[in-house]
Amino acid sequence: MLNRKDMDSLERNSNQTLEPQSSGALKVQDWGLIDYQDALQRQLDLVDLVHQELARETIIFCSHPPVVTTGRATREGDVFAWSGATVEVNRGGRATYHGPNQVVAYPILDLNQRGRDLHKYMRSLEDAIVLSLRDFGIQAVGRSMQASDEGNEMTEATGVWVGSRKIASIGIGVRKWVSFHGLALNVNQDAQAFHGMKPCGFTAETMISMQEILGTRVDQVAVQNKLQQHLLSILK
Repeated sequence: MLNRKDMDSLERNSNQTLEPQSSGALKVQDWGLIDYQDALQRQLDLVDLVHQELARETIIFCSHPPVVTTGRATREGDVFAWSGATVEVNRGGRATYHGPNQVVAYPILDLNQRGRDLHKYMRSLEDAIVLSLRDFGIQAVGRSMQASDEGNEMTEATGVWVGSRKIASIGIGVRKWVSFHGLALNVNQDAQAFHGMKPCGFTAETMISMQEILGTRVDQVAVQNKLQQHLLSILK
């Protein structure tokens, strides 16, 4: 997790003008609202190109029509009454929801050049979200101790949290040590989100959005721009 000096430094950097399509070695693409499986195939195509050094490392931003994805750690009962699309995927974590009121980011990074440290990489994603939320006046933390859905037992939970409420989920995949999948930040309230499932193994009520915290609808473009700034600063 970032210390105070690092957070202050990154906050100063976030006020600088940002090139919308690239920063140093990292490229940025905005795919807009895109079908989940189409986005997954495009990620995998880009993973191969990055591995072959035929494309630059890229951070993809997008959102999806409502869909539940089930990761490698999904358990029986995690999806019990969801009536929409469901996709089984090769990423860490359990079941989660994606929808149009989220900002989703998929960094396609060559971890061969970044130390092959998956835990450090996930903490970096959490740090970028925490800093972005702070820009909107929301105090949050990354991986932290939270009560599990199975009882009162406390467990370390990946993602970004506001108290005991989860505002962002993280699940990554790696192929040939090139990352794909990534993060989903809940920006605006979504009546369809998380119903009939246990998101990341927690109750649906555990999840919260920026809109619910701030009491007003939030500009998703502004959130994406802030998240882009912080991801580029941390992952450069």
